[in-house]
Amino acid sequence: MTPDRVTPDLVVDCLGRPCPVPVIELARALPSVDVGQVVEVLSDDPAARLDVPAWCRMRAQEYLGPTAQGQLVRRLS
Repeated sequence: MTPDRVTPDLVVDCLGRPCPVPVIELARALPSVDVGQVVEVLSDDPAARLDVPAWCRMRAQEYLGPTAQGQLVRRLS
């Protein structure tokens, strides 16, 4: 399934906020969704394009890919 066909269960709006805020807000939000659910992190900071996938690798979460305004993450644990 491609990221543009995934409907997020939660959207974290970090538009206009610099890194590391998107990663921090993702870490805060993830426990509020069930395992298997998807969080979309909206961010216009170019650094987030690298930071969110790296955070997913370090935290053993699934990075689903970019969207028009953000990135999708599936909670695995």
